[in-house]
Amino acid sequence: MPKLLVASSNQGKIREYSVLLDNLGYEIVTLDNLGIAKSVVTELGSSYEENATLKALTYARLSQLITLADDSGLEVDALQGEPGIHSARLAGQGASDEDRVNLLLARMRDIPWDRRSARFKCVIAIATPQGQVTLCHGECSGLIALEPRGSNGFGYDPIFYFPELGRTMAELPLKMKNQLSHRARAAQQAREVLRQLLQ
Repeated sequence: MPKLLVASSNQGKIREYSVLLDNLGYEIVTLDNLGIAKSVVTELGSSYEENATLKALTYARLSQLITLADDSGLEVDALQGEPGIHSARLAGQGASDEDRVNLLLARMRDIPWDRRSARFKCVIAIATPQGQVTLCHGECSGLIALEPRGSNGFGYDPIFYFPELGRTMAELPLKMKNQLSHRARAAQQAREVLRQLLQ
């Protein structure tokens, strides 16, 4: 069975991808499995596409495996689209998910409910060791909650609220999240790309 490198050190992402990419005919391996340091790549791109492509190409060359990397972020309309590509680094190096959530909520303290619209975006890059890259996009819309709710998921999930469900992303079972999330939507396209690479 060919190996597919999921180039992330985020355990939450790795868990989700192992489900989202199940039954494709690949053995999923991680940077840790291969002993590759995550610090090899610095995300200096000015877009999700650039960052995902940089990671996928670099790790595909290093591992000589088909490699999937993503870049994703939370875009808040009242903050002019921030934190966007800086979502993971919003509160600085070494900050926890809780630190980032609290900082974002503090910045939105005075924003009324009807102006708290936001979206999660995800771009997946799939690269071959030969340098071929395909991009897949996913997006989902919601509101920024007034306080964190739920213990599932990671990142900004506890404050990303789906009005139609009355729940935050962190209150959804993984199976439901994997039908609705930005990552799930990008992964649907990625499955097709990966299938074609097996032929």
